[in-house]
Amino acid sequence: MPLTSLLLALLLQVGPNPLAGGMQGDDLVRDRPPRDSAVKGELNASSAWHASCLDQLAVDPARAHSIAQIRRSETTGVDRVLANHCLGTAASELGLWDDARAAFIAAREETPPDEARTRARFAALAGNAALAGGDAAGALDLLTLAQTDAQAAGAAVLEALAAIDGARALVTLGRGDDALTALEAATTLAPERSEGWLLKATLLRRLDRLDEAQAAIERAALLTPENPEIGLEAGVIAVLSGRDDAARQSWQSVIDLAPQSPFAATAQGYLAQLPPAADTAPAMTVEQGPQP
Repeated sequence: MPLTSLLLALLLQVGPNPLAGGMQGDDLVRDRPPRDSAVKGELNASSAWHASCLDQLAVDPARAHSIAQIRRSETTGVDRVLANHCLGTAASELGLWDDARAAFIAAREETPPDEARTRARFAALAGNAALAGGDAAGALDLLTLAQTDAQAAGAAVLEALAAIDGARALVTLGRGDDALTALEAATTLAPERSEGWLLKATLLRRLDRLDEAQAAIERAALLTPENPEIGLEAGVIAVLSGRDDAARQSWQSVIDLAPQSPFAATAQGYLAQLPPAADTAPAMTVEQGPQP
């Protein structure tokens, strides 16, 4: 493949998945402490149902979706909030993004205003569902709301995660400069989160700011050296900077780290498209004159 075609393939394929938001896998219940003993029993029962519904997701997400719909229609208060969370999560598993978005929005609206941290999580989950469903503008509105809620809660990491996902929405909308501003804020709020640095490196690389992209990907690699996405992106930045040997090393590290993963297959494909590594220069020979 010509080098120009290789670079185009790299630009199109490598970088964080815009649908893989930072809120995935977040434990929405862990920061819901009971306010008094009367509420404690209610929360324990609610949490038990919630855990059971989430367990059902791994077995049969369609059944979990149905169970959550029934629970939502029959309950109020915390039970209804948690039913909406399970419903939204099940809908996400099924690819029903509009249903997921609606459930997460309902969960946020029914969460008490003084629980800003939880409201922020629900808004961010709704934003991710909107982005996965192809509504980047709607996602941006929800993720901005999540940042506002997180700021009110004094939850810097949560605010940063919402900003990272907001940057994905901005990139989809073609607003690269605004996305970079969002990522600058995210990496300032949560400098220990590698996903912000990875997305920042990808965006800077796409803006042809390769020196800054290199600095960002190095920061990401220091934080989570085991992440194969970081190795892939590091190789892209290297090859665009004319450092084929560094690219080769980065992509080989992805294969060594996760040999059975799709990332390894991608890295192997990129390696195959690079020109062969320069062989060690042949040893110099000293021309000998006639022997006496």
